[in-house]
Amino acid sequence: MPAVSLQDVLDTRADLHGVPAVVAGLSVAGTRRVATRGTVRATSDSCFRIASLTKTFTSAALVLALRGHGVPLSTPAVELLPHLAPDWRADASLTVEQILGQVSGLRESVDATAVAGLGGDHAVDEAARLVVRAGNDREPGARWSYYNGNYFLAGALLAALDGARYETALKKTLLEPWNLDRTGFDAPGDPITGWDGPTELPAADYPRSRRPSGGLWSCVSDLLTLGEGLLGDKALLEEVRRPRTRPDDPMTYGLGWALGPSGQMYLNGRLPGYRAAMLLVPDTDHVSVVLTNQQHALPAAAGILSELQRPLTGDDLATAIDRFAA
Repeated sequence: MPAVSLQDVLDTRADLHGVPAVVAGLSVAGTRRVATRGTVRATSDSCFRIASLTKTFTSAALVLALRGHGVPLSTPAVELLPHLAPDWRADASLTVEQILGQVSGLRESVDATAVAGLGGDHAVDEAARLVVRAGNDREPGARWSYYNGNYFLAGALLAALDGARYETALKKTLLEPWNLDRTGFDAPGDPITGWDGPTELPAADYPRSRRPSGGLWSCVSDLLTLGEGLLGDKALLEEVRRPRTRPDDPMTYGLGWALGPSGQMYLNGRLPGYRAAMLLVPDTDHVSVVLTNQQHALPAAAGILSELQRPLTGDDLATAIDRFAA
């Protein structure tokens, strides 16, 4: 089968008209292609906010940290967070695996507003404290539901395992070992500015308390490296791609990834001015990612990823990627 021209895929999409910057990347068995489009100059190293794609980093780092400490994913979270035990109203049996798999059953009462005022070195811990203090609505494992509070808690777990702040633990466990040099929580010196329609948006801070669920800046080069790293670590890959949901759940989900009908792993991210999406087809060593700086560009990004994987699987995933609850 002839190689898909990534640039042609971008150039022929009418729904990208007016998007100032689009960068798409494709890696097949480690061979990369990158394409760009738009009036704002961008490259594979240009940094965008990646929003909920951050969850893939938090999930991978936490699984690696657990493995490094010889701690099973089935460990009750409260055992790893004894300093939160006095405030723990969540189910005591709740495991790390159920938190990362979004099947925790936690009461979804801790949102961005609830943690907005939390700052300082303990912001992630304090966000996690609010989450577990709210208790459970359902028994852990009973039903999938997308809740950022799960990843506030995952960030606290990573920090506790490493004995450091969440940001430091993520850097030590994943970003540095995998050479993800353009990924971090501080805006780079040359970030791509976000847009909402014809309006350029001012730079906005992302609260430390919410970082484990969506705070990273990154670029196409680093996201391809992340995907290639996942494909290369078979033990890690099998953990994150194994479904933690039930057949009657709204979707199939692993650890930080939605799962498609042919084994695809995908997700999207959205913040004011930015839309991002990523997809892996592990059985064919396929990694693809699209980063944009336009608030309304997610359907287009989802369509590009679906078009790239469709010759491999026969599946149309555009709607599923677009509608995923990031």
